[in-house]
Amino acid sequence: MAYIPRLKQEYKGRIVKALQGEFGYKNVMQVPKLEKIVVSRGVGAAVADKKLIDHAVDELTMITGQKAISTMSKKDVAAFKLRKGMPIGAKVTLRGERMYEFLDRLVTTALPRVRDFQGIRATGFDGRGNYSLGVSEQIIFPEINIDKINRINGMDITFVTSAETDKEAKSLLTELGLPFKKN
Repeated sequence: MAYIPRLKQEYKGRIVKALQGEFGYKNVMQVPKLEKIVVSRGVGAAVADKKLIDHAVDELTMITGQKAISTMSKKDVAAFKLRKGMPIGAKVTLRGERMYEFLDRLVTTALPRVRDFQGIRATGFDGRGNYSLGVSEQIIFPEINIDKINRINGMDITFVTSAETDKEAKSLLTELGLPFKKN
């Protein structure tokens, strides 16, 4: 039998029924689902030092378990000495099994390691059912060896859902285990 991640099993079993009861969906296909997770990092200092992009790509690859790619600038900005096509960041798009595995590790091991953690803010929704979360330090992930990093950087994590509204998306992400602050 093939391996199925814990959160995926939980979604198919418990979460679909809970969301159907809460929002009154008539069909299982109406229930919102997590489509992808995008982990990205901007490296503005890479204009001066090209090795920083390689470090960012390697760290995102270690954290997510999937090869990261470098992102290129779209236009020239003279004030920042930036040319079109220069690498200025790194990103990974996770789907399927790896997405659920990453979410499980984020919720169970990484977020509890944040200093003075009170929960994540519920203000990161975009109005279309997607949620963005900023992490200020990459050392909260256990895959990162603190002795081998050259500088502390943050990253952005975006959860793309099939939900129509922010309320549906928040319910889905809460059921998946994201610890939102109680307001």
